[in-house]
Amino acid sequence: QVQLVESGGGLVQPGGSLRLSCAASGRFFSDYFMRWYRQAPGKQRDLVATITSGGNTVYGDSVKGRFTISRDNTKNTLYLQMNSLKPEDTAVYYCNAWRRIVGGVLDYWGQGTQVTVSS
Repeated sequence: QVQLVESGGGLVQPGGSLRLSCAASGRFFSDYFMRWYRQAPGKQRDLVATITSGGNTVYGDSVKGRFTISRDNTKNTLYLQMNSLKPEDTAVYYCNAWRRIVGGVLDYWGQGTQVTVSS
């Protein structure tokens, strides 16, 4: 069992920056693919960024060059550095942990943290 707790959200002006954190409890954090998703009001949940257990990263087109995903396996923590924020980045941001096991997958979600970009 893995529990995920996001933090770092808030209100920021366009062009500003925020860093989200996701603290994970449980074992084998380093074995998980970790992802950030976001969901704006009335819209589907979209994948923002992925970091593999090996440290490889993939980004959604809308955040490439502005957001950076990283992980610290010694602290069991995932990060999302968000720069040059735009109003369209406003959403609830969710942390996800995923790994394949024999016979299926393990898939855990945090409760989300609100990011609002507005002047």
